[in-house]
Amino acid sequence: MEKPLNKQELVAAVADAADLTKTQAGEAVDAVFSTIEKTLAGKQEVRLIGFGTFAIATRKATTGRNPRTGEEIKIPASTSVRFKPGKSLKDAVS
Repeated sequence: MEKPLNKQELVAAVADAADLTKTQAGEAVDAVFSTIEKTLAGKQEVRLIGFGTFAIATRKATTGRNPRTGEEIKIPASTSVRFKPGKSLKDAVS
């Protein structure tokens, strides 16, 4: 398995693909990430047709058990980000 693509490598790839300087590509990548983050923070979905959908998922507070002691523990409510890939992305990686 190859090593994962990091942000610097992503910026370099965007710079090459869009004929931008690395500085310009870095600003564009940062702007995209920032916009996705702000939109999700506002409880809105980000739908990128063909690529996928970023959405907020919330979990209710529940009661669980400590597997070692069997003691009941309270698991607080939480919010996380979910990503559902679009058809084009699924097809591209299959």
